[in-house]
Amino acid sequence: MKSSAIVAFLVLASAAAGSAAETLSCPDLATAVQVGTCPSEAELKYTFNGYCSDNRRMYEQDTSVCTDYQAYRKLKNVAQWESADGAFSAYVSCDLAAETIKAMPVSRIAAGKQGKISLLTCSYGDGISFSYRSRRQCTVAGKGDCAGHPAACRASCD
Repeated sequence: MKSSAIVAFLVLASAAAGSAAETLSCPDLATAVQVGTCPSEAELKYTFNGYCSDNRRMYEQDTSVCTDYQAYRKLKNVAQWESADGAFSAYVSCDLAAETIKAMPVSRIAAGKQGKISLLTCSYGDGISFSYRSRRQCTVAGKGDCAGHPAACRASCD
């Protein structure tokens, strides 16, 4: 009887701890790491031919990426990056040097939804956006404009 009371207490304590609000900050890209590899030029050309020659693409609404290899290359020549803690991730152009990426300051944070998943998106330069996904409800502290004030890029997820 005593051990079942302890187990019940531990279950309730872990549930209460899991419901506490989590405060998140946009990652500093100086500590971000590339976790995926960039495709080779040969791989890009091979997948361009396969992707764009698929007959069903002819009937889709947006086929602009298949009209020009450079447009396709811009879309697909990316590698996955993660924040140092692995909480935020992004697909970043392989045409950008790692030193350039790591030097980018955060400019904006925004919260949104994708189905039942909350998305926190931290925007940097050159179209780079690192995202955090959670089933919790996330809200941005302030207006979300944090250019020049990286510490202001915070959100809370309950």
